[in-house]
Amino acid sequence: MADLSTHYLGLKLANPLVPSASPLSKDLDTAKRLEDLGAAALVMYSLFEEKIEAEHQQMERFFYQQALGHGEADSFHPVPEFVLTYQDQYLEHLSKLKAALNIPVIASLNGTSTSGWVDYGKQLQQAGADALELNIYQLAANAEDSSETVENRYLEILAALKAQVSVPITLKLSSQFSSPIHFAKRLEAAGAQGIAIFNRFYQPDIDLETLEVVPTLTLSTASEALLRIRWTALLYGRTSLSLAVTGGFHQTPDIIKALLAGADVVHLCSVLLKQGPGRLYELLVELEQWLLEHEY
Repeated sequence: MADLSTHYLGLKLANPLVPSASPLSKDLDTAKRLEDLGAAALVMYSLFEEKIEAEHQQMERFFYQQALGHGEADSFHPVPEFVLTYQDQYLEHLSKLKAALNIPVIASLNGTSTSGWVDYGKQLQQAGADALELNIYQLAANAEDSSETVENRYLEILAALKAQVSVPITLKLSSQFSSPIHFAKRLEAAGAQGIAIFNRFYQPDIDLETLEVVPTLTLSTASEALLRIRWTALLYGRTSLSLAVTGGFHQTPDIIKALLAGADVVHLCSVLLKQGPGRLYELLVELEQWLLEHEY
């Protein structure tokens, strides 16, 4: 039997296949099935600060209306004794995943403010996360911002969080940075333990019927893998960061190429959403067969 073990973010994993942040981790039974099928770790679906803030504002409006009073209508709008918020639900689910699984659980965080990154990062660590994946999306639309300014925002978030948490931190990077290798080395110097290349963001589209801007996110295709493989090869040996590839890994040959190029782990998402969790086991078997056939 081939040795498929690897190290990622200081964690020893049984193999390099890791389901990335997706709705699959929202269901406890599905998460347990992924583990049974061979998932070496699990990245939990993202916690979004903007969603927490939107819910908070909605609740403030509700309680403000209650405080005003509506006479005989009050009985139709009772004040709940306990509210399980989106944030509470996420932290509770993280704790349940940690209790149910024997593999590392990496929490994914998408913040909008420095205080949010820090506060929610600390809470994720307290809830049991083995590592944090920072899912940063800051659109560089200001003509006055240089590439260094954009990079510095990432570094500021990382520094603030590193000062407050002890678990490993990895950053999910866009493919749009002007000098990815230089930036990776800056992240390493600032204390990051890893990077995942490359993130796939929601993109604005135009609904031709309503003439409104709508967000869209299409599932990846295998054609996207080569870009990740290329930059993994360019990064390998130039940084001690753990390297994860994400986006477009649907086929065993591409997974093998990424590992040969220097990736520590391969994140899987779209292929599992399209073909089901069972595809993970098939990829794992095919990977092991290739290694045995080529005497690794």
